[in-house]
Amino acid sequence: MKTTIRKRVLITGGTKGIGYAIALLLAQSGYDLALTWASDEDAALAAAGTLSPLADIKLIRADISDSGSIDTIHSALEGTRLDGIIFNAGLTCRDSLEEIKPADWERIFFANVHFPVFLLQRLMKSISEGGSIVFTGSAMGIYPHAVSLSYGVSKSAVHALVKNLVKTLSPRKIRVNAIAPGFVDTDWQKTKPAEIRSNIESKIALGRFCLPEEVAEVYKLSLENQYLNGEIIVVDGGYSYK
Repeated sequence: MKTTIRKRVLITGGTKGIGYAIALLLAQSGYDLALTWASDEDAALAAAGTLSPLADIKLIRADISDSGSIDTIHSALEGTRLDGIIFNAGLTCRDSLEEIKPADWERIFFANVHFPVFLLQRLMKSISEGGSIVFTGSAMGIYPHAVSLSYGVSKSAVHALVKNLVKTLSPRKIRVNAIAPGFVDTDWQKTKPAEIRSNIESKIALGRFCLPEEVAEVYKLSLENQYLNGEIIVVDGGYSYK
């Protein structure tokens, strides 16, 4: 009897929000998963409890603002074959241009750009030929965004990173894409005051925030479609900057 080898995907920030929605969809689709988490142990354990009956789950505690976490993840996955990596975890800072400190600006760029680059560097030998890398970009890396300058600019850098990695990864037939979500109805977004949410919804053609499971489907598509490469896929419901 032929044994089916299950595919394994690493998802950074995979125990909450969009990351968890992706993890749940992939687990339901037959993938085994390695999921990183930073500080919310209760959420991590709850996620593992839900996903474990569906897939083999490895939890890795790792802080994307700490360079030492690159070693932590690499060590935890040593000897593990990866068919895909989803760089989902990210940081933001809402300080204005007048107030933001160089250290905070650098922390956002380290977490959103530098950390995934150097984690990818360490994990390259573990990625199967024909594998897939998916970054989480942002519609805020495309549209002007006054609330978090550092976040918007760092996500623009992520989009440029995807384009530049295509040639780097092509000799091993590894595809690389980014998903650029707009406003997704995660717990963090649900805490927004009703007036602010209503203002945002008025700028979205579909008139509502995206559901986490809706954007998760696009990550799965990017992971699996063998001809999708070098793309920034915007999932914003028809957001129109006004």
